[in-house]
Amino acid sequence: MARGNGKPEADGLDLEHELPAAENDAPAATGAETQQLELEQLRREREQLYDRLARLQAEFDNSRKRAAREQADFREYATADALKSLLPIADSLERALQASAGSGDFRSGVELIYRQLQDVFARLGVTVLRPEGEPFDPRQHEAVEMAPTSEGEDNRVLQVLQPGYRLKDRLLRPAMVRVAKRI
Repeated sequence: MARGNGKPEADGLDLEHELPAAENDAPAATGAETQQLELEQLRREREQLYDRLARLQAEFDNSRKRAAREQADFREYATADALKSLLPIADSLERALQASAGSGDFRSGVELIYRQLQDVFARLGVTVLRPEGEPFDPRQHEAVEMAPTSEGEDNRVLQVLQPGYRLKDRLLRPAMVRVAKRI
């Protein structure tokens, strides 16, 4: 530390004055040497404190990033859980639309509700998996049946029995499919 007069001072000691030497001790260091040694000690301590501060700042920054990542993961998990509970409703609406052949008010009401649900899914980043004609992928499809066929390629999805759903890159539910087995 320095006084108002620009002279160094450490821990309340005036570095300008020499410490008295003991009678039988080796000759005491001069005032300038003492100041130089104490100045070097203070520089080392300062560097250690700067290093410690930098480490603490990095640790704090890492903790903040980890907390934000965990919060985003939790939010996505909660969204995925809520969406999973809506999937049976989407299935029921789709079956109702397939069953009713007419163009009455009831059908148009069910179509409207189904479109609204699909719009909500789209806004939240949900995509519907209808892999008909695509190669079978056990990570995205659940094979319910292997159907023998003489047409088409082996291990292709012949029919989608129940669509699958994906939230961004997370699979909510695999598509239930019938897979071709070449005979």
